Amino acid sequence: MAKNRAWDEAAARGIIGAHLHLEGPMLPVLHALQAEFGHISEDSMRLVAQHLNVSRAEVYGVATFYHDFHLEPGGNTRLKICRAEACQAMGGEELAAGLLQRLGLDWGGTTADGRLTVEPVYCLGLCACAPAAMRGDEVYGRLDAETLAEVAA
Repeated sequence: MAKNRAWDEAAARGIIGAHLHLEGPMLPVLHALQAEFGHISEDSMRLVAQHLNVSRAEVYGVATFYHDFHLEPGGNTRLKICRAEACQAMGGEELAAGLLQRLGLDWGGTTADGRLTVEPVYCLGLCACAPAAMRGDEVYGRLDAETLAEVAA
């Protein structure tokens, strides 16, 4: 789970430095920074570019290519609801719409208390157990309105 801690340049430099020995360190660095700060900020991207001797555009391209990286802070927990075809066929769109309405959110929105961010994902690999969602690192299948509400709680 992301810590959503305030930006700390010294800590970020330490995180980056701890990964510089790796071959192809950009992904591990970005993952570690996001784990520490809850997202990949402009400041993080600037430092990564400096330390890896690449352009900020390259770092931005990597951070925006992978769906698990976030450029903005989110809730303490991220709930990813599958929107792929199998989940749609099993009623996932209606379940998601009901949850979003109940929470008063749009896709990508965060609850007012900062507890939960609800995001779309386009396959969790649980097609046989559709509809599916993922909260943090836990996956849930065969969801109905009641179980999705429990997962979101």
